[in-house]
Amino acid sequence: MANYPTPHINAKPEDFGKTVLMPGDPLRSKFIAENFLTDAKLINNVRGVQGYTGMYDGTKVTVMASGMGMPSIGIYSYELYNFFGVENIMRIGSTGSIHPDVNVRDIVMAMGASTNSNYVRQFQIPGTYSCIADYKMLETAIAKAKEVGATYHVGNVLSSDTFYDDQADANDYWQKMGVLCIEMEAAALYMNAARAGKRALAIFTVSDHILKGEALSAEERQTSFTEMMEIALKTAKALD
Repeated sequence: MANYPTPHINAKPEDFGKTVLMPGDPLRSKFIAENFLTDAKLINNVRGVQGYTGMYDGTKVTVMASGMGMPSIGIYSYELYNFFGVENIMRIGSTGSIHPDVNVRDIVMAMGASTNSNYVRQFQIPGTYSCIADYKMLETAIAKAKEVGATYHVGNVLSSDTFYDDQADANDYWQKMGVLCIEMEAAALYMNAARAGKRALAIFTVSDHILKGEALSAEERQTSFTEMMEIALKTAKALD
């Protein structure tokens, strides 16, 4: 018996490319489809989570939103890997810098994703699991970032369950360990990829600097994120 459609994705395996780009925002999926893909078709809109498949420079690519937080990307990435035959997922999103040398508009690639989430508990690991990116995807994305002349950083990020943390100095503890920035999804994606034997990578554009108090406007975010989108799409083509 087929495991699709699921409660969250109303599509078939053949509707997807080998690689899926996952922004958090459904409208960002639409933006990428309309501005970077040719012959893009809406393949999913359950709960307003828009997914499109089209062609990028001769390669079939899907872009579908993940929603916000680890429970949300956990659901979508699990279904894509295990029910729809997707091999590679790239999270492409915004992040807040907590490193003095990682500036607004810079690109960050998550070699590792630390987390304050309990998502890992389900796997019953008798120790501390390290969430890491797929090396081939990371190596390819770095090459593409150099190709487009991006200012990029590679390192550890924090995937946090809390946007508004009741502990005022929580970021200080991560900062002293060299964590570059904070976001909310990568660790769950990396865990699901590892469990499924698939590949994952998270790429971010720094939208605000928590230490310096700098932030992009909503309009600036849309125009500033195109470099990250181009890196991700070039990486998807190289992985095909």
